Amino acid sequence: MRICLIVDDYLPNSIKVAAKMMHELAVEFASLGHDVMVVTPDYSIKNKYEESILNGVKVYRFRSGEIKNVSKIKRAINESLLSYRAWNSLKEVFQKNPQDYIVYYSPSIFWGSLIGKIKNLWNVKTYLVLRDIFPQWALDNGLLKKHSIITKYFLFFEKKCYDSANTIGVMSKKNLDWFKEYYKGNAKVELLFNWAEDSPVVLKSKPYRKKLGLEKKIVFFYGGNIGHAQDMSQVIKLAKSMLNFPKVHFVLVGAGDEVGLVKNSIQEFHLKNMTLLPPVSQEDFKKLMAEFDVGFFCLHRNHTTHNFPGKILGYMVQGMPILGSVNFGNDLKEIVEEAKAGYVSVSGDEDQLLSNAKQFLKPGVVKTMSKNSKKLLEKQFSVSSAANSILHRF
Repeated sequence: MRICLIVDDYLPNSIKVAAKMMHELAVEFASLGHDVMVVTPDYSIKNKYEESILNGVKVYRFRSGEIKNVSKIKRAINESLLSYRAWNSLKEVFQKNPQDYIVYYSPSIFWGSLIGKIKNLWNVKTYLVLRDIFPQWALDNGLLKKHSIITKYFLFFEKKCYDSANTIGVMSKKNLDWFKEYYKGNAKVELLFNWAEDSPVVLKSKPYRKKLGLEKKIVFFYGGNIGHAQDMSQVIKLAKSMLNFPKVHFVLVGAGDEVGLVKNSIQEFHLKNMTLLPPVSQEDFKKLMAEFDVGFFCLHRNHTTHNFPGKILGYMVQGMPILGSVNFGNDLKEIVEEAKAGYVSVSGDEDQLLSNAKQFLKPGVVKTMSKNSKKLLEKQFSVSSAANSILHRF
């Protein structure tokens, strides 16, 4: 079977979770004997498109404007043009290479027009891997006003994105319940957990610990988007509360619209226990996780949807126990704590987050929860399980 995957970011030049997940899915499809092509934007190329092979997967990169780690206005404009630019650049490729099935990823919400065109061209079924539900989370956090023209603009494209799908997979049971109330279209909606390939990095040495002077520290690692949806003030407040614990250090790696907040806070509050690093390659990102002790994540308390941050899967692959905070009602708390793979508090409960962090200072806790984290990955979040679920719909 010929399968087309469409995503707004892809390897090897990305540390974004979407890029990693969709590549792992593409490789899994290929390992099952399917012919896979990936369509993705790339602002760095000069031609209309470029074709390459990555781990046996054919990748078509079309020329696009920047959509990652740029201003909100620039991102909105360039994402709005994704479908137009993809079709304009790859029209002949689509016509000459009909596919049997389309799998596309949101965010971005702006794929609807492209999906509609190639769905009709090939007369095929489509599967939407829906992760962040936008613009809802932006409304929850006060970044958009409910009845503004901008919100209506985004809602129009969101509907178009959903209407182009035959099946929509959401990431958690609570999200499934919420989305069934929210969504009024005809696509079948089902649960599709995030996934990760269980291929941990094994290190012979720990260069980052040595470079950063963290050889004898318990390191809490945060990797990925450093943005408003995560509410990075939670990490800052936790670091402030743990300044009196000399064994503890926080390492943050990534980019986003709250990088400035983190930088300023490190200086303002003299957070000697926090290090902020710029984005790194996927290879180095995995090495960082392999070196450090506890994987940290956080979600803004105002979310009404119940996201499952993909970074957690990377932590599990490396056997990192998990420390996190989620919006109220998010079933991720139950999943992690029932598996005894970490501790998760409700966002805004600073005392509980601090108490949870202190648990990892007790002898044997990191080691025991590390094993449980790996077990949880194998049981519930394998890439083979995700691939089979998607193919079952076809």
